[in-house]
Amino acid sequence: MVRVNTRDLLIGAGLAVAIAGGGAAWFYVTHHDVLPAGIARANGRLELTRLDIAVKYPGRVTDLAFAEGDEVTAGQVLAHEDDAEARAQLDAGRAQMREARETGQRARAERDAQQVALHLAQLELDHAHVMARQHLVSDMEVQQRQADYDAHDAAEQAAEHAVAAADAQVQAAQAQADRAGTVVSDMVIHAPVSGRIEYRIVEKGAVVPGGGRIGSMLDPSDMYLTVFYPAEVAGALHVGDQARIVLDALHRQVIPATVSFVAPEAQFTPKYVETTTEREKLVYRVKLQVAPETAKQYGTMLKSGMTGDGYVRADPTIRWPDSLFLANAK
Repeated sequence: MVRVNTRDLLIGAGLAVAIAGGGAAWFYVTHHDVLPAGIARANGRLELTRLDIAVKYPGRVTDLAFAEGDEVTAGQVLAHEDDAEARAQLDAGRAQMREARETGQRARAERDAQQVALHLAQLELDHAHVMARQHLVSDMEVQQRQADYDAHDAAEQAAEHAVAAADAQVQAAQAQADRAGTVVSDMVIHAPVSGRIEYRIVEKGAVVPGGGRIGSMLDPSDMYLTVFYPAEVAGALHVGDQARIVLDALHRQVIPATVSFVAPEAQFTPKYVETTTEREKLVYRVKLQVAPETAKQYGTMLKSGMTGDGYVRADPTIRWPDSLFLANAK
């Protein structure tokens, strides 16, 4: 009878477990990146649309109400420029408008008076014609009345032109005042969209030129992963196709995305992009867009520059593997 040593059994079992574990680890390492046919992977960087916060008119920055990293909402006041000169122009425009309106009122009063005088001249001319037919007045009297009527008619027309000129002056003064008011309003700088402040470029008291930047911000509603695929993959993609994004910093969480752009021309592979083979020298740039509502769920966890992998399907009927499957997704 062969006697089996308990110690030997334990050692043998331990070796078997170690070998099995090592085999499983080796299989995972060598096969975890293997994807089903029709699913393609490419590494890339997460990007957010960058917007400049700029002034429209040159001036001195009197107040800055934002700092790097701040979350701001669309329309939020971010800075003020010195608007003393613009307000002076606004006051001047309003004064000219008041003066033009006064001139218009005087012109209308003169026109009304000339219209009354013209009406009386018409009555006197008509009466002179009646009297002349009855031989009660001379032709000289009729001619005199006609001359009076013509003079009042010319005066009435001149008064009408004066009213039109006054109205034009009012409109010009109004336009000048409106422009100055717009300049004053534009001296207050607002956030163009809701997002996160990336950089604050100037400080309080700085003088900036027209169009000069005072900061920049990131728009979280326009977030995408830029990846590069070879021709055989990019050629099968269409805008609107489903995609997946897996970011390294988020413990490989699967984020749904859609193909929003496929470059029409190939380019040389960027240095920071890893490709499957060295033969893939020419690739096509593809943008995998994250829906705004999805990006909002992650809040500030998603940051520009995060690295990760983008996955696409050559055929929309291909089922996503379990590692990339999402609930309520095909």
